[in-house]
Amino acid sequence: MVPLKKNIFLTGAPSSGKTTVIKKVIAALKLAATGFYTEEERVGGRRVGFLMKTLDGKNGYLGHQDIQSDFHIRRYGVSIENIEAIAVPAIAPAESNVIILDEIGKMECFSEVFRKAAVKALDSPNIVVGTITFGGDDFILGIKNRDDIEIHEVTRENRDALPDMILEKISEILRQQPDSG
Repeated sequence: MVPLKKNIFLTGAPSSGKTTVIKKVIAALKLAATGFYTEEERVGGRRVGFLMKTLDGKNGYLGHQDIQSDFHIRRYGVSIENIEAIAVPAIAPAESNVIILDEIGKMECFSEVFRKAAVKALDSPNIVVGTITFGGDDFILGIKNRDDIEIHEVTRENRDALPDMILEKISEILRQQPDSG
């Protein structure tokens, strides 16, 4: 039996539904999970920033148009402090938790601490379900080329089916593990 890839990632164009798929997986997951997901913040229909929310209830801005920072993506200042205080501890491998990592993207990767934490999560025995940006720098491309990662592009056609597919893959991975059952 060929071992399944334990790191399951989604990619896709902005607003393709990656985080929506992740949130549906979190809602249906019957296993202990840690990690974080990101959500847009809109005011008057206009995006003003991005919030990181951990599965244990912490949250803070990843990027916001009002954040003063040495790191920017378009008009958003990026909060390295929040990435390292909120996202990094949330993705630390613990027990046999599923790790939710939404996302390995340009903003998060401004933090070298985040990069190391992401690799540590991917290298751990934990199943990691996450999202990864289209394209990317050498670090992101290196993640995409790992032997233990499978990547699915989210499209309008498949986004409704993806949560069930991911949950089934998690079940298959767990069935393959020698200490499960």
